[in-house]
Amino acid sequence: MVSIDSLTERDREEWEGLTRRFHAHWAGRPGRPATEVDDEGYERTWRRLVDGEEIRGICARRDGEMVGIAHYLFHAAVWGAGRCYLAELFVEPRARRRGIATEMIRWVARDAERHGTPRLYWNTEIDAEARSLYDRVAVFQGYILYNYSRAATTATT
Repeated sequence: MVSIDSLTERDREEWEGLTRRFHAHWAGRPGRPATEVDDEGYERTWRRLVDGEEIRGICARRDGEMVGIAHYLFHAAVWGAGRCYLAELFVEPRARRRGIATEMIRWVARDAERHGTPRLYWNTEIDAEARSLYDRVAVFQGYILYNYSRAATTATT
């Protein structure tokens, strides 16, 4: 049985272990810098998550074990209601393809609705394995994501 809920103080140790595995999962992939977070960075992010003001976090448990995490935030929009950005979603590889990520996305969507930010969005790599899930639960809008870096822009001028 799977349960999903907001992160609480008692989740700290399991959350960090799962988050470190999430970072390791993405480290070294082509075009992706390794995500190196020191202990202080994990502590700072944890405080922000459980305070629930800037960013929010949820976890999925299967038979009592944490197998998934999601981090998200609400923000204003220039036109219309605010938005909810799903910044990170990770399910342990051994727990995938059991509907856990789908339920986590739906949980975040309901929380967004409750907070007056009905539009939920996220980004992913074009060839991400998870796109088969995303294409079932959402609509690909065709946007391309750019990340501005001062070093990148000054190198080309």
